[in-house]
Amino acid sequence: MSIYTDILKQFWGYSEFRPLQDEIVESAGNGIDTLALMPTGGGKSITFQVPALAKEGICLVITPLIALMNDQVAHLKSRNIKALAIHSGMTRNEISIALDNCVFGDFKFLYLSPERLMTELFRVRVQQMNVNLVAVDEAHCISQWGYDFRPSYLEISKLRELLPEVPVVALTATATPRVAKDIIEKLAFGKPHILKMSFERKNLLYMVRKTEDKYREVLKISQKVDGTGVIYVRNRRKTKEVAELLQGNGLSATHYHAGLKYEHRLQKQKEWQSGKIRIMVSTNAFGMGIDKPDVRFVLHFDLPDSPEAYFQEAGRAGRDGKKAWAVLLYNQADKRQVEQRIDVNFPGFAEIREIYNALFNYLQVPVGAGKGMSFDFILGDFLSRNKYNALVVASALNILSREGYLDITDEINNPSRMHFTIGRDELYRFQVGNPEFDAFIKLLLRSYTGLFSQYVAFDEATLARRAKITRDRVYQYLKKLARLKVISYIPKKQNPVVTLMEERLDQKNIHLSADRYKFRKERFCERIGEMLEYADNDHKCRGQFLLTYFGERDAKRCGQCDVCRSGEKVIETGKEKGVTRTALLKVLGDAPLDLDGLVDRLGDEEELVRLLEELQEEGRVVRGDDLRFVLR
Repeated sequence: MSIYTDILKQFWGYSEFRPLQDEIVESAGNGIDTLALMPTGGGKSITFQVPALAKEGICLVITPLIALMNDQVAHLKSRNIKALAIHSGMTRNEISIALDNCVFGDFKFLYLSPERLMTELFRVRVQQMNVNLVAVDEAHCISQWGYDFRPSYLEISKLRELLPEVPVVALTATATPRVAKDIIEKLAFGKPHILKMSFERKNLLYMVRKTEDKYREVLKISQKVDGTGVIYVRNRRKTKEVAELLQGNGLSATHYHAGLKYEHRLQKQKEWQSGKIRIMVSTNAFGMGIDKPDVRFVLHFDLPDSPEAYFQEAGRAGRDGKKAWAVLLYNQADKRQVEQRIDVNFPGFAEIREIYNALFNYLQVPVGAGKGMSFDFILGDFLSRNKYNALVVASALNILSREGYLDITDEINNPSRMHFTIGRDELYRFQVGNPEFDAFIKLLLRSYTGLFSQYVAFDEATLARRAKITRDRVYQYLKKLARLKVISYIPKKQNPVVTLMEERLDQKNIHLSADRYKFRKERFCERIGEMLEYADNDHKCRGQFLLTYFGERDAKRCGQCDVCRSGEKVIETGKEKGVTRTALLKVLGDAPLDLDGLVDRLGDEEELVRLLEELQEEGRVVRGDDLRFVLR
């Protein structure tokens, strides 16, 4: 048994690696720059964690998503592996202490967001660390050809200049051949070494349902397919509408989006993961880092922006290897909405400059100031003061980020943190001289370890229960100890963070590259065009279509998607086309029916939908909660 298998067994309890994992581990362990292409759920983290544990020193892990970063650190700590993270949601003092622990402590993993690579504080300390490996997660973010380009990822090449002998492992689940080539060039690989697992998911059945009534189709599929599911929609309002439709028909469902309070989202996520809630209806805010193996279907109510996004989200189904469904609902309205999406994703330069100005006014940063500063950013509050469309603001901030003016994180769930700023001897003297704090300080020391060497996350409510006092009393103790400089106390927060990469400029001096803007817009149009082709297509195997997009030119037909099985469709009953209003009203006069029932009686679904819309507008027909149409 190799040292790598020993480590896998010791910390993860597995006796052997999954396909390709062992090759990546060996390559990284031998000091070879490696690009690993593995589908979502393929076990990417183990491929750099195992070789890093086999060597002396610390592994740097660069990842853009703070939620995933904190998740990974928690998983490693649960296995008694020392790991920590630094990101924009931390104070300078916290970051400084964390970096000191990486230099002088025995930590094995440091997770950091890419914008941290640019700071002088990090660049000085990293050269004092014994770095054994650099892992670049979500490596497609380094490529302008990719669907999620982040300029801060380009700083990784400068890190290589500081650590020229340290090998790099780059990992992604969504790289086309062009993006893979770009990753290798941007990361300055000595020689291209790509290890790729086929993106084929034999247990995942891809389906496109062309329907004029998506709500009816959602209900049908949710009733027909057993097990846990995720339904993705594009806006927050629709998450609630679809969830209420499912609940009204006796199905266990809830809704989820970034606008809900963190505690509510966490509770919903726990209920879904435990099986208490069967179906999650969500925007794409839900799913990153969710590794629930028994998801039986992922349904997209709306057209995703790219094959990469669709493949990643659909890939959350069937990770247990059992049969699962990836279903996309599609109709002609999706084509019309694409044009609107392009406008929202690429607002005009004048509007971007206005939003830049409004942002700095909101943050109260004057012209000529702000470089390197970080601020909590509450989008809802910003929108209440400035009458902009939320999606346009998000797009403008994204463009300003790509132009290097600012960096904005995903929402951070930062728990309260505390650190003793005095040594043990001085603390003892303080306790003797201030007996009113003695019991509380002893409770802190009993409850948490590492308080003298690093910031430690804690929960005020837990302390209150243990001390049998109110939460407010705990706050008072913590605030007083902080004022007396016994501890450094940082209360919890859950907001995204904006970091200003440059000082504030006068609005007219903001330079936006027309060439880069045009390039990104063209790439966006290309990717969404591919999604339209995927949905419109009725002749090429769905799985083969996606695999070809990701460079697997010799992909075989899957034999199980709706295109492959089109020859098995039940032959139509031969009902005449051309449904009339008279016939429709006569049928509904006999009894209320849903659309399926009407199609069975009259045929021609498209014409039925059109007539029903007319009759509803005229007030002659209403649709009940059970989706049946009733004459008024």
